[in-house]
Amino acid sequence: MGSDTKILIVDDHEDTLYALESALAPLGYDLGRATSGDEALKRVLRGQVGLLLLDVRMPGVSGLDVVRYLRRLEQTQHIPVVLLTGYGPDHELTSTAFQLGVADLLMKPVDPWALRTKVRYLYDAHQRHQALEREVRELRALIETETQPDKPGARLPVQRDRRGPTRAQDRT
Repeated sequence: MGSDTKILIVDDHEDTLYALESALAPLGYDLGRATSGDEALKRVLRGQVGLLLLDVRMPGVSGLDVVRYLRRLEQTQHIPVVLLTGYGPDHELTSTAFQLGVADLLMKPVDPWALRTKVRYLYDAHQRHQALEREVRELRALIETETQPDKPGARLPVQRDRRGPTRAQDRT
């Protein structure tokens, strides 16, 4: 898809990882996998994760623990997270998940069509958001260099004549 950002799939069951990868393969996105919350955190903190599909209940660091940690860091707080659970509807889990800012909570087994639709929307929206943030940073840097000419590489602002047209210009 022309991006080096991955969708990271995290589950402690190999068969679930395979099923989710198979469901998402038609989208053509770069997929990564992790089998624990610890591994997921390490992969996300290394960068280049644009969407996280995360099992809620895993041994050790749970999916909710991963989300709690990611939301505290500026570099990871906007990564969309879709939580997956195989334990059926749970009001407390749903409430906690959405309070943490997850994008969605899906029950396993996941409908492949619905998963692809949600992932495509969330991933593409995150990519657009990242591109806009980069553009804003570049524009701010450009403005800063143009308004502070003492910095190396800075350009002087264009001086415009604010006196208005002269008599000679009026006649043309």
